[in-house]
Amino acid sequence: QVQLAESGGGLVQVGGSLTLNCTASGRVFSINSMGYYRQAPGKQRELVAFVVTTGGGYTNYADAVKGRFTISRDNTKNTVYLQMNSLKPEDTAVYYCNAYAMGDRGGMDFWGKGTLVTVSS
Repeated sequence: QVQLAESGGGLVQVGGSLTLNCTASGRVFSINSMGYYRQAPGKQRELVAFVVTTGGGYTNYADAVKGRFTISRDNTKNTVYLQMNSLKPEDTAVYYCNAYAMGDRGGMDFWGKGTLVTVSS
């Protein structure tokens, strides 16, 4: 099992910045990638960004956040960081940390409890 502890989030004005942190514990050696998803009221959960935690650290971003958000990793701390700049009202959502790990029965997704980001205009 993998446990994820999130921090960051909160209320910010349009154009502001926030940083989300997510630290993994447990079977961290089995983690292949970590990232963030978000879910706005009345909408489905969607991918924000992820980083592969092995090798060169490939990253991928949703089109809506490219150029504004940056995801990074610190493998020594089993932590990923999501730096969010130039925030917009449409970025308001609950942000969920995700880890994709390999187990005996294949790949599994693990989730944090979520942290609320509110962008006010």
